[in-house]
Amino acid sequence: MPDALDATPYDALLLLSFGGPEGPDDVVPFLENVTRGRGIPKERLKEVGQHYFLFGGVSPINDQNRALLDALRKDFADHGLDLPVYWGNRNWAPYLTDTLREMVRDGRRRILVLATSAYASYSGCRQYRENLADSLAALDAEGLPLPKIDKLRHYFNHPGFIEPMIEGVLRSLADLPENVRDGAHIAFTTHSIPNSAADSSGPVEDHGDGGAYVKQHLDVAQLIADAVRERTGVDHPWQLVYQSRSGAPHIPWLEPDICDHLEERHAAGVPAVVMAPIGFVSDHMEVLYDLDTEANAKAGELGLPVRRSATVGADPRFAAAVRDLVLERAAVERGQEVTPCALGALGASHNLCPVGCCPARTPAPPRGAHSPYA
Repeated sequence: MPDALDATPYDALLLLSFGGPEGPDDVVPFLENVTRGRGIPKERLKEVGQHYFLFGGVSPINDQNRALLDALRKDFADHGLDLPVYWGNRNWAPYLTDTLREMVRDGRRRILVLATSAYASYSGCRQYRENLADSLAALDAEGLPLPKIDKLRHYFNHPGFIEPMIEGVLRSLADLPENVRDGAHIAFTTHSIPNSAADSSGPVEDHGDGGAYVKQHLDVAQLIADAVRERTGVDHPWQLVYQSRSGAPHIPWLEPDICDHLEERHAAGVPAVVMAPIGFVSDHMEVLYDLDTEANAKAGELGLPVRRSATVGADPRFAAAVRDLVLERAAVERGQEVTPCALGALGASHNLCPVGCCPARTPAPPRGAHSPYA
C-alpha cells in the first residue's frame, strides 16, 4: 500500500454537477428545474426538449459523472488518499441538498467541492456557490448540523486537464486525410454567454473585454496550440469560437458561433477543421448536439472535412489532477506553504472568490436542448 496522503482538515469530496434527464419522462421535469422562475410554458419546454428526445430523452452527463466518480475513487485508493467521494447535482437526481443531507448524516463536517466547470463565470462558479448556500439553508431548517464547505479553485490550466485535450487534438489531426491534415485549422469551442456576463466574469480587476472567462479560454487554447506545434512541427492556425447560445436575439452574446465559423473558414479556402471543445469537462448534450450533430451537419453541407476532439471526461490524468488540487487546498488550510500547479500565462486561480467576482446576471431562456454548463 502507498503511504497515506493527508487531506486533513477535509473529510469528504463532493462532485457537484448540472445533472440531466435519464429517460423521456424526465425531460420536461428536468427543464422545469433548469428554468424555474422564468415563467416558461410547459408547451415551450416540450419544444426545447426535442434535442434530448433525439437521444432517447437521455443526457449522457449523469453516466459521465458516474465514470468520473469511479476514476476519482480509484485514483484516491491507489495513492493512499482516504477521502470518500460523493455526488450531487443542481437540476436532477442525485440532488445537491439530498447528497449534503447524506454527507452530514455520515458525519462529514469539512467538505471540498469539485464543480464540473473549469472556468470563471456566474453559471460555472458563483451559481454553484449559491446552490451550496441554499442547500445549507435547507439543512439548517431541518435542524441538521452544518458542515464547512470549500470549493476547489478553477482548474482550467492544470496539466491534468490540459494534457488529455492536447492528445485529443493530436488524434483528431491524425484522423484527417493526409492531404488536408497540415492545413487544418483548430476551432477551440466553449459555451457562449452574454457579453455582459463575460465582461463581468472573474475578480473585479479582470472585468471588461471578455473578463476572466475569455482570458482563461484563450490561455488554454494557446497552451494546446503550442503543444501541437511542438509535437507535430506544424503551426495550425486557431480561433476561440462559441456554441450553445440560448439567449434572445437582441442580447449580445459571445461570437462567432461554430457553424458560422465553419462557413467562414470554408469560404476562406481552409481545407479542414478540428473542433476542440475545451470549455466542457465531458461529452454531454451540448457537445453531442451542437458539435456532433449541428456542426457536423453544417460541415457536411459545405463539404468541409472536420473532426471533433475528445473532452477530458474521466481520464486518469484528470483524476490525478483532482487529487493534486485536494492535497494543495488541504495544505493551504493547514497553513502550509504551497506552490500551486498551473500552466500558461495566468497562473493558479484564487481559492476564495473575491467580493464582486462573477456577479449574477438574469439568465435567458434556453434556445434548445441545453442550458449553460450542462
